[in-house]
Amino acid sequence: MLRTEPRIDEPDWMLTLTVEDGIGIVTLVHPEKLNAWSWEATRQLAKRAQEIRFNDEIRVVLIRGEGRAFCAGIDVGDPGDRVTGRSPAEHVRNFYEALRWVHEQFRTFANLPQPIVAAVHGYCLGFGFELAMMADIRIAADDAKFGLPEAGIGVSIDAGGDMRIARDAGAGWAKYLALTGRRIDAATAERIGLVQLVTTPEELDEAALQVAREIRDNAPLAVQSIKRTINEFADRGLTDAMRFEALSAAVEFVSEDMPKGYAAKAARETPKFEGK
Repeated sequence: MLRTEPRIDEPDWMLTLTVEDGIGIVTLVHPEKLNAWSWEATRQLAKRAQEIRFNDEIRVVLIRGEGRAFCAGIDVGDPGDRVTGRSPAEHVRNFYEALRWVHEQFRTFANLPQPIVAAVHGYCLGFGFELAMMADIRIAADDAKFGLPEAGIGVSIDAGGDMRIARDAGAGWAKYLALTGRRIDAATAERIGLVQLVTTPEELDEAALQVAREIRDNAPLAVQSIKRTINEFADRGLTDAMRFEALSAAVEFVSEDMPKGYAAKAARETPKFEGK
């Protein structure tokens, strides 16, 4: 079974939503863990998306992170133990359904009619990178670091970030980043098409807000139509590929390698994988 409520012994994960002059600002507020992601964060993201969708006062969305990072990825202190099963087969099935639920929440956010601008600084790793790729436009501070470390802890990419990177930068870059776990800086991300503008950390919020204002001031119906049309072209095949990704990742989540990888990462050690 999947538990999406926060544990009693850990703080509630927070995604705040404020509306300022037609801009809906979603802020990741878990800075003590570098905004590391969780099941609860996923639930809250979907809740914010529903609040935004039919709010006529919101013409554009800006997503940002509080503290030293945009999002450092999945919380390695929470390695999926909220999904259980009475047998290995049921465990895989339950993970598959859990990941399908996660994908549905992310699709709700990514497919908002309002365009989404991401303001990225510091670490943008793993799921953080995937979340940024759900935005329509990405503005990055020059201290941003992008990476997909999942294979190094025993799992594959499971939220569609690899496919979105392949869509925007090409399959070679998606494989290079996902298979090696290497990180790239903001300048490289801009050069390969994953980031549209690079600025300083001090100027990041204002630069992202300026882009959001320019979108806000254009005709809302035209803006939303443009987003839908481009997405329809760019994301062809994404739905079917996400279904396969959920099944593939579900198998890896019940492997022996995954808990070893999570434990090693949390202990800052090098895991020894056996492929089982």
